[in-house]
Amino acid sequence: MAALGRAWRALLRPRGARRAAERGVRALRRSPVRVLQPQSPRESPQSPAERPQPPPAAVERGAAAPGLWYEKAAPGDRRLGKVVTLAKSKKFRDNHGKVLLEGHRLIKDALEAGAVPQTLFFSTMGHLKLLPEAEIKRASLVKVKFEDIKTWSDLVTPQGLLGIFSKPDPAKMSYPAAQLASSLPLLLICDNIRDPGNLGTILRSAAGAGCEKVLLTKGCVDPWEPKVLRAGMGAHFRVPIISNLDWESVPTNLPAGIQVCVADNNDPNAAAGTTSVPRGAGSASASPKAPVKSSPKAAPEHQDEEGAAGIPELAAQHYYEDWVRAPVAVVIGGETHGLSVAALRLAASTGGKRLLIPVVPGVDSLNSAIAAGILLFEGKRQLLWRHKQEDDRQKLPVPG
Repeated sequence: MAALGRAWRALLRPRGARRAAERGVRALRRSPVRVLQPQSPRESPQSPAERPQPPPAAVERGAAAPGLWYEKAAPGDRRLGKVVTLAKSKKFRDNHGKVLLEGHRLIKDALEAGAVPQTLFFSTMGHLKLLPEAEIKRASLVKVKFEDIKTWSDLVTPQGLLGIFSKPDPAKMSYPAAQLASSLPLLLICDNIRDPGNLGTILRSAAGAGCEKVLLTKGCVDPWEPKVLRAGMGAHFRVPIISNLDWESVPTNLPAGIQVCVADNNDPNAAAGTTSVPRGAGSASASPKAPVKSSPKAAPEHQDEEGAAGIPELAAQHYYEDWVRAPVAVVIGGETHGLSVAALRLAASTGGKRLLIPVVPGVDSLNSAIAAGILLFEGKRQLLWRHKQEDDRQKLPVPG
C-alpha cells in the first residue's frame, strides 16, 4: 500500500518536477570521471621525443628581411624582466657566462667582432634593419613593447633594443681590421680601478691610442657592468681585455722584454707642502718611507717584515720626456687606493719608471681616466716617433 501511495503521489506531481527528479536519479547513477592534471616536464616519465610537444609559439615573418623569424611576446611575458635582471648580476655573468648589451651601436660592434648572441629583444622591426642579418639569425628574436624595454633598461632614453650575449672570449674575437693595423706595442694595466665610468673611459682611451691589450687586476670593477659598457662606447670589441688577474699571473700575460712604467702625480722636486697627497690617478709616494695604499682584494700582498722599506724605489721623470722602450706597459691606479705595492715591484723588476704628470700646486690628483689618456697618447706619440726614426735610418745610404 505504501508503494502504491508513493506512485500515485509521483503521478500527481507537475511534469516539470517529475523530469527534474528523473535527471537527479540519472546523475547519481553516472560513474565518476577522473580528471587528469597536466604534467610538468620534470614529472613526465616520457622521453622528450615521446612527450607530446606544445603548440609552436606564434611567430611572424619580418617584413624587413624575408626568412627572419621572431617571436612576439604575449602580454604578461616575464622573460624580459627575468633575463635582464639576471644578466645585470655579476654573479650570474661569472657563473653562466652571459652579458647584457643595450643599444644599436654596442650590439652591432659586438656582432661584427664575433660575439655570440643568444636573445635579442626589440620593440620595432626597424631595430633589426640596422644589424647584420646573418649574425642575428643565430639568436632568438623576441618582439616586445617599448614600455617593457623601458621598464628594464639601464638607460635614461632607451633605444628599444636589448641583447643577451655569451661572454666574449678575447682569444676568439675578430677585432676590426683598422684597429689591428693601428695596434702598437703598448699595453695598459689597470690597478684597483673601481669606478665604472672611469674604467669605461680608460678602455675607450686604450682603444683610441691603439693599445695591444688591456689587463685588469683583481679589485677592478667588472668590465661587463652596464655602466662600464656604456662609457666604453664599443671599446670592449676593439681591444682585448683580460680581467680578474692576480699579480702573480700578470707577467705571463705580458710580452718578453717589456718595460712597465707607473703613472704618478707626486713630483719629488716640488717645494715642500705643495706636493699633492699620494693618492688619485695611480699616484704613489715618491719617498720610500711612506707606505703605498693597496687593497687586499686587488693585490693580496703579504706585509713583509721590512714594512715600508720594502717598497722599491723607481726613477721618476715627467711624462713628456723620453721613456718609451718597445714593448711598454703603463699601470694606472685607482683614485681611492692608488698604486699597489705589487705594481711598483713589477715596474722595478722590468726597469720601469714613475711617470709624473705635474699639476698646479694645491690641486689634488688627476682623475685616473684623464691620467690614462695623457700617458697612453704620449706613449703612442713616442712609439710612432721612434718608428719613424728607424725608418729614416734604414733609408740612408750605406757608406761604401
